[in-house]
Amino acid sequence: VKSLANQTSKATEEISSQITEIQNATSSAAKAINEIRDTIGEMNHITAAVAGAVEEQGASTQEISVSVQQAASGTQEVSANIGQVTLAANETGSTAQGVLEASSDLARQADHLRGAVDEFLQNVRSA
Repeated sequence: VKSLANQTSKATEEISSQITEIQNATSSAAKAINEIRDTIGEMNHITAAVAGAVEEQGASTQEISVSVQQAASGTQEVSANIGQVTLAANETGSTAQGVLEASSDLARQADHLRGAVDEFLQNVRSA
């Protein structure tokens, strides 16, 4: 009976030791699971922040696209206006050339008239 009691005691100690090891392993596994959960939570926060940044970048890109389109439209308007200014400048140049030619012709006629008046006055004085 004593031998059986000793065997039972040893078996109980071994079972107790195994239960303690299982409890320690379970505690370690629970701690690791909690750490994994915390890491997943951090990853969720980071993912949300990245998604927000991507959304903001998309909105900024859209605003830039609109601004570029407006700038291109403004550039086309400026180019058209420059074309109109060029045409007006050419017309002004042609008109100025016409005025210059008319002025030259008028100066020649004035010289001719002055010569005729001088000749007339000499004839009147001589007579």
